[in-house]
Amino acid sequence: MSSSAEEPRTWGTVWRHLLLYLMCQVLVRTGHAAMTKEEKSQLRAQVLEMFDHAYGNYMQHAYPADELMPLTCRGRIRGQEPSRGDVDDALGKFSLTLIDTLDTLVVLNKTQDFEDAVRKVIHDVNLDNDIVVSVFETNIRVLGGLLGGHSVALMLKEKDQMTWYNDELLHMAKELGYKLLPAFNTTSGLPYPRVNLKFGVRRPEARTGTETDTCTACAGTLILEFAALSRFTGIPVFEEHARKALDFLWEKRQRSSNLVGVTINIHTGDWVRKDSGVGAGIDSYYEYLLKAYVLLGDDSYLERFNTHYDAIMRYISQPPLLLDVHIHKPMLTARTWMDSLLAFFPGLQVLKGDIRPAIETHEMLYQVTKKHNFLPEAFTTDFRVHWAQHPLRPEFAESTYFLYKATGDPYYLEVGRTIIENLNKYARVPCGFAAVKDVRTGSHEDRMDSFFLAEMFKYLYLLFSEKEDLIFDIEDYIFTTEAHLLPLWLSTANHSKQKKNTTTQYTELDDSNFDWSCPNTQILFRNDPLYAQSIREPFKNVVDKNCPRTTAGMDELSGNRNRPPLRARDFMASNSEHLDILKKMGVSLIHLKDGRVQLVQHANQAATSVDAEDGLRFMQEMIELSSQQQKEQQLPPRAVQIVSHPFYGRVVLTAGPAQFGMDLSKNIAGTRGFVAKAEPYSGCSEIINSENIKGRIALMNRGQCMFAEKARNVQKSGAIGGIVIDDNEGSSSDTAPLFQMAGDGKNTDDITIAMLFLFSKEGNIILDAIREYQEVEVLMSDKAKDRDLEEESGTQKSTENDSRKDIQTEPSLSQQNLADAQDSEETVSESKSETSQPQQTDSSLHPKNEDVSPDGKPALPEDTQSTGDKIQDSENSKSERWDKKVQPIESILADWKEDIEAFEMMEKDEL
Repeated sequence: MSSSAEEPRTWGTVWRHLLLYLMCQVLVRTGHAAMTKEEKSQLRAQVLEMFDHAYGNYMQHAYPADELMPLTCRGRIRGQEPSRGDVDDALGKFSLTLIDTLDTLVVLNKTQDFEDAVRKVIHDVNLDNDIVVSVFETNIRVLGGLLGGHSVALMLKEKDQMTWYNDELLHMAKELGYKLLPAFNTTSGLPYPRVNLKFGVRRPEARTGTETDTCTACAGTLILEFAALSRFTGIPVFEEHARKALDFLWEKRQRSSNLVGVTINIHTGDWVRKDSGVGAGIDSYYEYLLKAYVLLGDDSYLERFNTHYDAIMRYISQPPLLLDVHIHKPMLTARTWMDSLLAFFPGLQVLKGDIRPAIETHEMLYQVTKKHNFLPEAFTTDFRVHWAQHPLRPEFAESTYFLYKATGDPYYLEVGRTIIENLNKYARVPCGFAAVKDVRTGSHEDRMDSFFLAEMFKYLYLLFSEKEDLIFDIEDYIFTTEAHLLPLWLSTANHSKQKKNTTTQYTELDDSNFDWSCPNTQILFRNDPLYAQSIREPFKNVVDKNCPRTTAGMDELSGNRNRPPLRARDFMASNSEHLDILKKMGVSLIHLKDGRVQLVQHANQAATSVDAEDGLRFMQEMIELSSQQQKEQQLPPRAVQIVSHPFYGRVVLTAGPAQFGMDLSKNIAGTRGFVAKAEPYSGCSEIINSENIKGRIALMNRGQCMFAEKARNVQKSGAIGGIVIDDNEGSSSDTAPLFQMAGDGKNTDDITIAMLFLFSKEGNIILDAIREYQEVEVLMSDKAKDRDLEEESGTQKSTENDSRKDIQTEPSLSQQNLADAQDSEETVSESKSETSQPQQTDSSLHPKNEDVSPDGKPALPEDTQSTGDKIQDSENSKSERWDKKVQPIESILADWKEDIEAFEMMEKDEL
């Protein structure tokens, strides 16, 4: 047999051995009881049911739109919903979720659904849209989805299934590849971050091409998809462009630290953001270096990865934490919080063969998950919430899967079970799974990203599957960052020999660095059956203990001091000894005319370099202390949860707190009661319908008087709580910052009832529910409470009909007439850094006793306030299939009844 015929089998054997060692052969028994095959089968079936619930609702309520809006049961069509900024750049009117889900259907053994989906993609999807999209997102989700679908379609065709398939998905992938190529028209070879699918870049009609910066991951996460496209088609231009971008990033690394920054200028190559980590903005750049070596067999990719990995473990890894540092001063941490995207890194370390730090970091992430139910988008080094959103990201499930395959430890199966339970308990809604807007309150966001179907269910299903449960050998494929499957035989298919980059000088590394490569049997294959457990044990309570961290840089600097360094929290401007210490650290104290004190540091004026470093740390601590003191003056958001039939606690609304009345954070039970509208609705005078308000939660409209006055009036009428609804029509917590309801400048100790504020969209959900059901009960609390399953089941027994055999949905709010209830807000997107919106406080000192709107302008009375112009879509749809689907309320109610009955049966089965 010729050498060319032998090579694919050779590379397949190398990767097969790697995965066999890393993922299949190590069966470590620990102190955790092994999960039986029956239990794994039940969990696998549960994953399938959850997938059917999410995918079925997308196809029923959203397709052919890009994504499902699960709270309002409709599709998200770009231009027809309020803009979410960069998050919307993933949407291109190309049925994103369907394409992203293609190979998941095959992994889950839904081959008929896959065949149907492929036909829909071929006949319905148009890639020639006049729309600006993210090059990064379009590559990993759409191009990767098409290539993954093509890969498994070829596999099925070899098994005499889908014999009609004739590379149609590959042809679409090639068309899309050509549409992305204009983005690479830069002197550096780094792509523009966005491209117009129809007009490319830099043309007037393209409406893009003026950007100067891109993130490292955006430019460095292309090689797998582009190389696969070249290998599948025999057209080398795609792989060449992706390779050139990677070469440029490698050349621009900081040579002394071997780290890369977060953001780079695509024309000059200058680093715009010089902080470096393994989370948002950089994450998948490192992932693709290692996986490019595995898929393509080019040693230079492994050399680069090992060089970066050595730097990561030297500077960024502070077990169990992974903290961003400055690329020029890598011993100094750049921030005191971590983002959730770094949860992928333990999985990458497993593929690297470095198991110990993978176990340590994963355990820390699991502890954070158990504390908040999900990983917040960002959390501090003492494990408090920094950014509260959770858009159902799959990275933690991904690392859990790889760690289980590497260790065989049933502990990770229990982690997977926890993920499933939390998704069903806190994210499941009638029309799918909704992103969590705030993990502290449990409120939802009208958003279900395509990656949830592409990755989450794939990893969870594989976690509980044995080899015989799959219809193909998963080890013959490599996962992209979006979990799409690319076959390993591509390593020798249509391979054009790449010239090695002779301008690159690789850093000389200790030989031991390369012992950690694919796989390291000395670490991976322990004889100790409690190996993984022994590594986890020291970190078991790390989150609960809330231990203060000490960074490696600070350890080195404080190693041999005669005196402990001055901490910001201990500093006193009147202490002469403290002033002397500041002077040695190069810190000057300036007294301003308004009485404030300003601190300025000049490192060159410090007594020693160690003192200069102390001064820099002191200044950082002082900034953090000042910021924390400001935050402590603000109250976190609260929750209003509809608990009556047919909602049963499934609908959670984000509410603004009040600086007066009952402190819901100290009242575990919260305030629960039926709601009633106050008369007058403004609540600004004596309540005339006291008989209806007494013992209930009063609903009032904003405006015409101070919040405290409204509270006193309804409290006097016997109300047990009050909810103020914004009178600015269309306002929503998704698009406006929350603010606190302030007092009236007087003593408010006389107000004892709970008071919360809802924006217009959230308030209308309650008002519409009243119109539909008359009696609506809500719970006002600091965060959402678990729903009462017994009450939910018992209430419905009188209306029980024949139960459906196929369980698809659960009861909750999904009325079409509430379609504008909750639109998604922008959160942290892959490879993008963003800032959270500040909470604002309504002042009680504004003249005329007027409320103050979030933008600081006085609110007008109800009869004079403008509702604003509604944003309308200026681009007419070219096809009727993009029209919003309208579902009659009677149909929805009938569905709810069936869902309730099905849920009752599911509860009985569990019992």
